[in-house]
Amino acid sequence: MLIADDHQQITQVLEAYAKKEGFDTVVAHDGAQALAIATTDMPDIILLDVMMPKMDGFEVCRRIRAFSTVPILLITARGEDFERIMGLDIGADDYIVKPFSPGEVMARVRAVLRRAEVGQAPQTEGILRGKLLLNMDTADVTVDGQAIALTKKEMDLLYTLADKPGRIFTREQLLNSLWGYDYFGDSRTVDSHIKRLRAKLDVTDKPGFLIRTVWGRGYQFEVSDDEA
Repeated sequence: MLIADDHQQITQVLEAYAKKEGFDTVVAHDGAQALAIATTDMPDIILLDVMMPKMDGFEVCRRIRAFSTVPILLITARGEDFERIMGLDIGADDYIVKPFSPGEVMARVRAVLRRAEVGQAPQTEGILRGKLLLNMDTADVTVDGQAIALTKKEMDLLYTLADKPGRIFTREQLLNSLWGYDYFGDSRTVDSHIKRLRAKLDVTDKPGFLIRTVWGRGYQFEVSDDEA
């Protein structure tokens, strides 16, 4: 586990609790150091403070997501909705507001790791929908032969929808399935991820599929008539 915070007292407390949980820990006290450790040591999970010198936690998270799907929990002294949404949009798996209970942090860590294990359940084959090819085993997504870079959460969301074309998923169902019942966010998290997913998949005029908004109900993956 990587614990990144510029307050030594916080890192000491979190490190002590993490070791009780059986984690091997490494500590960073600024954003640049955290990014370097994440790049070289490949931790299993990251606790990442937002307000750090040299590079803030949002930027560190964004850069890590360019090469890794490691679970990331952002920690901040401010709890404004727009900050939580931004953190989740750039790929964080959870968001913790100071002051916090170290025991709660460890509970959040366990919950995030459980969800990550569920998301890594082996798939026997890829999914082909129109010009979309999705392979969960290799984490490969292509549309009309073009590779699409998705975060793990975007990949899980796309798989959930595409695996059952025609089914309408409510925001609450997607939130509970992908973020967990103990997640403290709201349905706007789902909306923002759908928006980002659509933007990334929009690489051809006739993809043969679409993610449709069913007003008042939720979202539906639909194979369109121009399927190739």
